[in-house]
Amino acid sequence: MATPIRTDWTRAEVRALFDEPLMDLVYRAATVHREYHRADEVQVCQLVSIKTGGCPEDCGYCSQSAHNDSDVKPEPLMAADEVLRIARRAKNNGVTRLCMGAAWREVKDNAQFDRVLDMVRGVNDLGLEVCCTLGMLSADQAQRLADAGLYAYNHNVDTSAEYYDTIITTRTYQDRLDTIANLRTTDVTVCSGGIIGMGEALDDRASMLHTLATLDPHPESVPINVLSKVPGTPLADAPDVPITDTVRMIAVARILMPTSTVRLSAGRHLMGVADQALCFMAGASSIFSSERNIMLTDAVPCADHASDRALLASLGLRPREPQAQGATV
Repeated sequence: MATPIRTDWTRAEVRALFDEPLMDLVYRAATVHREYHRADEVQVCQLVSIKTGGCPEDCGYCSQSAHNDSDVKPEPLMAADEVLRIARRAKNNGVTRLCMGAAWREVKDNAQFDRVLDMVRGVNDLGLEVCCTLGMLSADQAQRLADAGLYAYNHNVDTSAEYYDTIITTRTYQDRLDTIANLRTTDVTVCSGGIIGMGEALDDRASMLHTLATLDPHPESVPINVLSKVPGTPLADAPDVPITDTVRMIAVARILMPTSTVRLSAGRHLMGVADQALCFMAGASSIFSSERNIMLTDAVPCADHASDRALLASLGLRPREPQAQGATV
């Protein structure tokens, strides 16, 4: 009998998972993963910064915050045809999900949002899963994105509710949950996870996953990010995250949310082949790849398409096709 889907996890239960011996935890997570997912498939995704820098939020980890003194220069919203050119190249390189990110605090009903809707329509027409991360949005705006063909919306909770104010003061934890609730009034799938390595305690990591695992339904995607330390940000000198911490985080997320896609996201450039293999064994089944060795901006490195194809081939893994209705590659 398959592992049941639960949304009634207690904090004590979640915290206890973090205390399990690592190899026992990975074995348990791998078993759950194989009950609900193909173990030989990994989705290849690509991030595109469609509007870079100048964000009014003060997120302590972010190179795009106007409060932080990074080398990222503000750039205006990209033209839709430029985004479509990037999307076509990404598709030719085996990417099946394109995530478009704008350094906005919130979505505003204006000509720029209309341009984003055009981008969503165009990328959707190419047969790719379309994801956006644009900041906070209302239920009406979420519906407009859904009508344009958006498949997923990323809105991370980042960390625990208890630790959140240490990292961000310009919006609240509830603001993030409200945006997720607005998305749930539509058919758009939810992508929500967090970042480890920001000085949080183990209890904070458990609390963050408890928040996600008690949402009903669970987020369809749960990205696990390792802090990319960017010069000029408050977290530039944070300690490195041991690979065992990352593997443990992925394994616990997989056990708590069996049907969700756990995404090995930022920080993968710090990992060797064996490290990544252990993450896939623990339940990760998605990576972000790139054409210019960057995630969203030059401040955050990312593996390129050719090296990722070689990585997956060496591990006997194959790229997953898109799951959006009617999408073909």
